[in-house]
Amino acid sequence: MSRQAVSEHPAVLESALPVTVVRRGREKLHHLDPVPIQELADRWIGRYERHRPDALSHLEQNLEGTVMDKPEFVYVIYIQTTAEKLYQALTDPESIKIYMGGYGPDSTWEAGAPVRWKMDPDGEFEEVGQRVLEAEPGKRLSYTWHTLQPMHRQMFDFASDQEWEEAVRERSKVAFDIEPAEEPEMGIRLTITHDGFDSPDSKMLEGVSDGWIAILSTLKTLLEGGKFLDEPA
Repeated sequence: MSRQAVSEHPAVLESALPVTVVRRGREKLHHLDPVPIQELADRWIGRYERHRPDALSHLEQNLEGTVMDKPEFVYVIYIQTTAEKLYQALTDPESIKIYMGGYGPDSTWEAGAPVRWKMDPDGEFEEVGQRVLEAEPGKRLSYTWHTLQPMHRQMFDFASDQEWEEAVRERSKVAFDIEPAEEPEMGIRLTITHDGFDSPDSKMLEGVSDGWIAILSTLKTLLEGGKFLDEPA
């Protein structure tokens, strides 16, 4: 097949949403997004047979792990809002408290500034070595992520003390890229890229993959003025 013929197939998948495209300079990277597939299954065939998108998620990690130095989590969501309001929600303490469920970061959000983190909704913000990498209002926000904390050892199954000691040295980072959607009626396109993981089996990667999808879904609901599940009808 010609290169042009091959490119038609990712284009179809991109328009149907199971594939997310992220441009980096001259590169055009395609990432598998199992969420639209799962939504289709829930809507049309869920009553007959219900499967979680675990296999697709593992496929993404395995395939990307063979062509990239380190695995990464990439997710794209479209929100009916403005770039300014979206950036404000990513940095405003009261908004963060809502869509992150009481957890999350606190900072002055200037390049080089520390990012304190609250691990417990009833606890205090802690200094865990995180720093703001980039802060361009309305366009991009990036900061280093915290390492695994003692509380996480109880959440994940570590085979040995050595495996745990290696895992806690992993330092990843997250970036939010804000840009207008391809179609104006789709609103704003938010791309989150969480990378810097040591391997496809990273426990932090496992945790943030599910966590970010839930967090961004709540962020979308907040900005679009929808109701949350715990609100009265």
